Amino acid sequence: MRARIAAVAAHLPERTVTSAEVEARVAAESAGYRPHPTIVERMTGIRARHVMRDDEQASDLAVAAARRVLAERAAEPAGLDLLIFGSASQDLIEPATAHIVAAKLGATCPVFDVKNACNSFLNGLQTADALIRTGQHERVLVCTGESPSRAIRWNVRDRAQFVDAFAGYTLSDGGAAMLVEAAPDGGIFYRDFAAVSSAWRVGTLPAGGSMHPRDPDFTYFSGDGRRLKDAFVASGPEIFTTALEKTGLTWDDFAVVAVHQVTLPYLEVLRSILGIPADRLVVTLPEHGNVASAGLPLQIATARAAGRCGPGDRIALIGLAGGVSLGVMFAEL
Repeated sequence: MRARIAAVAAHLPERTVTSAEVEARVAAESAGYRPHPTIVERMTGIRARHVMRDDEQASDLAVAAARRVLAERAAEPAGLDLLIFGSASQDLIEPATAHIVAAKLGATCPVFDVKNACNSFLNGLQTADALIRTGQHERVLVCTGESPSRAIRWNVRDRAQFVDAFAGYTLSDGGAAMLVEAAPDGGIFYRDFAAVSSAWRVGTLPAGGSMHPRDPDFTYFSGDGRRLKDAFVASGPEIFTTALEKTGLTWDDFAVVAVHQVTLPYLEVLRSILGIPADRLVVTLPEHGNVASAGLPLQIATARAAGRCGPGDRIALIGLAGGVSLGVMFAEL
């Protein structure tokens, strides 16, 4: 059996914040430090990002997307065999956020979390694919809810700390879901994953673990964009070029190539290195920001709504997580 993507949906909070508003908030909450005007949009290409309400949680974003997916297939939560929550965010350290999603959704199937930064959703999809192909499950809901707006540093003491916190100003809240079902043909037909674990320090959110269990100063996202790009350039392209070689395909054989999007300059570097035609991309970054693991399903949902891909079309998913994790998946819808 193959694992076929039967439905996909995204949910984005209504409230948006512009890059100018981000700069204004940093200036207002920092003692004496003011960002260079327009620096966030100039450096990232992001005009706006989404911010969830104060009374919302990551699980709520996942549930909203999941309900849309189930409605598209006229399916009920009771009909799910498995629910996987694949996200960099979580409601609590314990229990798994998948339990909270299932309780809100009304599902009674087995559940678990998959966490691998911005590749979390793609790794959740990888797990669903394996479990379906081995006959353990037939209908799996893979969902994510990303709430990185809660980990952005607004009070900045100087330029060095602003640079360290800068990756956080690209981040956006959002949810997404895919319903994956057993099918005799089509579906996911290639997948490969790699890790450059020695680069794990490139992007971190240290709070809550054994290193920094309670220190408030470690509750903010910290990242080095230049080292992230360097890590990919040094070791990233091979996994993607090998995927094309092994399948005998070119990027022109795909209706859509979804690529994790951090900034527009970084996306263009990646597109150029891999030789992906610009017309195969679905560029969501300028109006929606970096929605972490929700980015890939958001792009597929956007493309489907625009009529750019549908049943029988091939899609490619290109996953990147802080220069540390890489993933590629090919599927036929």
